[in-house]
Amino acid sequence: MNIRRQAILGVLVFATAACADMRGLAPHAVPGDAGNLAASRSVRDVPAADWPGKDWWRRFNDPQLDALIDEAIAANPSLKIAEARLRKARAQVEGTRSALQPKVDGSLTMMQERYSENFIYPPPFAGTWNVQNQATLDFSYELDFWGKNRSALEAALGTAKAAEADAFAARLMVSVAIAHSYVGLQRAFARRDIAEALQRQRERIHQLTTRRFAAGLDSRVELKQAETAIPAIREQISAINEAIDLGRNQIAALLGQGPDRGLAIARPRISPGQALTLPSRLPAELVGRRPDVVAQRWRVEAAAKDIDVAKAQFYPDINLTAFLGLQSIGLSEFMKTTSAIAGVGPALSLPVFDGGRRRGNLAGKDADYDIAVEQYNGTLVDALREVVDQLSSFRAVSEQSGQQRRVLERTRESLDLSRLRYREGLINYLQVLAAEAQLLDQQSRAADLDARELDLSISLIRALGGGYDGEFKSTSIHP
Repeated sequence: MNIRRQAILGVLVFATAACADMRGLAPHAVPGDAGNLAASRSVRDVPAADWPGKDWWRRFNDPQLDALIDEAIAANPSLKIAEARLRKARAQVEGTRSALQPKVDGSLTMMQERYSENFIYPPPFAGTWNVQNQATLDFSYELDFWGKNRSALEAALGTAKAAEADAFAARLMVSVAIAHSYVGLQRAFARRDIAEALQRQRERIHQLTTRRFAAGLDSRVELKQAETAIPAIREQISAINEAIDLGRNQIAALLGQGPDRGLAIARPRISPGQALTLPSRLPAELVGRRPDVVAQRWRVEAAAKDIDVAKAQFYPDINLTAFLGLQSIGLSEFMKTTSAIAGVGPALSLPVFDGGRRRGNLAGKDADYDIAVEQYNGTLVDALREVVDQLSSFRAVSEQSGQQRRVLERTRESLDLSRLRYREGLINYLQVLAAEAQLLDQQSRAADLDARELDLSISLIRALGGGYDGEFKSTSIHP
């Protein structure tokens, strides 16, 4: 027994010594720490709040928008693709997991064969035709001393987790796209209201100018100007109607439906956006709240485990194999216990020389890890930038909206004053209509800013992860 143990130990020592050399190969990239990304000054004076919920679109109080996004989540082709990729990743996990389990295969062969008279077969079989039969159960199990199969499973699990985060990211992108298109549709309806009011106002101007021209109070120049203004506003209304049709078509496509589905979309009724708030500890918690950041982090983890797999390939593989079955020449003896066969033993493969294949593979895995880490670092920086960008734009638009409200108030006062002066006979009605035109123009600007605030609210929700609450659980993402 001692001699056998010494022989096995000697084989292992030889196997280790014969392994290919992996010296000098290592990744270089270092995953970034969100806590080191300074952002406190950029997000100052913003009230703290909870993270967005998964059904964040319900805050806009429009049941039609809720129904559209729910419909898209159920039927959008992009989401179906993301779900299929997730199923594929999970299937690969199960396939990789099988390497950690023993394998049992069954085989049955029956071959009609003529046996040579000058070979190993004795009479009466030599020189005759007969049937050679064999049925076996073959067992094999890889001992996985170096953790190659365990690391491969962990890499597959990381890829599956990344696919889960990607599926949520696809869901978020579709819901955000619908919300943006819906806001655009609401803006188009508001623009059409203003344009139609302006058309009615220009038609009144034209009627008044016609009467003044007939009375000799205006020249033909003023009459032509009044006539030209009407086709121009009608052209604008036509362009707005086109925008409404295209907006409905776009939403229908996001639903995974044909254009006729868009015809059933009624006028949006989104409530104004809520006050801007941001969660506390933004940079650190953003790592677990953005699906794209979490997906990339899991890819780093998977790349680290791929390195472990590549390193394990430098060491010998030790497998246990066994078989049990029946073997006979001729069917009459096949099922007898005397035809039983069996065998068991280890199998050892040594990576002695492969022309640099394993080193090249490991170097490639190191590079894949560096790529994944730098993509993660870049995604993290971009995620924080997007939040601050939306915050900066929201502040600017809020200030513009405040100024616009004051302008709108003064324009209304100017119109009221013009109407008062007209009633007192101090000005003509054309000047009143001009004041109305100024008011409509300012109302259009105010509607633009309202839509911009809604768009920024939606973009900020997306930048904050849109309600994603996935977790990344790993002791380290270093290889």
